Amino acid sequence: MSLTNEQKEQNYAALNAFIEEHKNDRGPLMKIMQKAQDLFGYLSLETQTLIADALHVPVTEVYGVATFYAQFSLQPKGEHVLGVCTGTACYVKGSAAVLEEVERELNCKSGHTTEDGKFTIQATRCLGCCGLAPVMVIDEQVYGRLVPADVAGILDKYR
Repeated sequence: MSLTNEQKEQNYAALNAFIEEHKNDRGPLMKIMQKAQDLFGYLSLETQTLIADALHVPVTEVYGVATFYAQFSLQPKGEHVLGVCTGTACYVKGSAAVLEEVERELNCKSGHTTEDGKFTIQATRCLGCCGLAPVMVIDEQVYGRLVPADVAGILDKYR
């Protein structure tokens, strides 16, 4: 998600308003961080610092929460978030080879975003689709019973 300066300013205004509304709630940090992630797509150091300052907590506390929970990202995500399940059922049925093919096709390693900002690749835990193993999810679309040869055709739909 690439934002213009005007969009960033609008999002920071929205975040500040949200913080002001919720800073006195019991345990506001998670909900404020979730709102920030929704607005920006990730939690930059600048955003973490703003949250920490507004809540009068050390930035290390915000960072600790951001790195503990998988829902938070410290890096911008691509236009499409692609996850390959590496849970037991998928792994046994060949998800490692599917993930390797995704990385090869996109010239990008898992945990990173392609240079063009189009895809973020993630190795994920169980997605609950064990009957379709191995599984890949792009945005919210599930692709199952994959073999490495399926990857290029699926990615072409999103390029």
